[in-house]
Amino acid sequence: MLTEDLQKSLHHLHVKQDRLVAAPIDVVFETVINPVGPMADMGIKIEAWPGGRWFRDLGNNAGHLWGHVQVIKPPKLLELCGPMMMSYPVMSHVQYRLTEEAGGTRLALTHQAVGLLTPEHREGVVKGWTDMLDRIRDNAQTRAKR
Repeated sequence: MLTEDLQKSLHHLHVKQDRLVAAPIDVVFETVINPVGPMADMGIKIEAWPGGRWFRDLGNNAGHLWGHVQVIKPPKLLELCGPMMMSYPVMSHVQYRLTEEAGGTRLALTHQAVGLLTPEHREGVVKGWTDMLDRIRDNAQTRAKR
């Protein structure tokens, strides 16, 4: 049983966003697992196999482990689990689901987490996912035009 103080400290996060991307599903999936632009410049990498790491490589064996690939079914599904961008007791599950539809590919993201989440971090995560999905959309659409 959790103590009353710990129960008050536990919080949950549920982010659900999607974008219609004017690009084929395989191009969108490739953009998710091989980011370009600012995400690549930050050293963000995904090892695209079950158990692979999602991490930020700072070089010289330094960096941040954000999670591990739990499920990968190219080009339709990628699920990651781990602390994500948070450096405190928290567990997250992130799902990218891609579906073909008229006009391109629907990229849906769900991020659920539980742990000692601060209100500021919960707000920041929502903004971060909004920015990331917009970058994925823009980069996939640019790749599709090539």
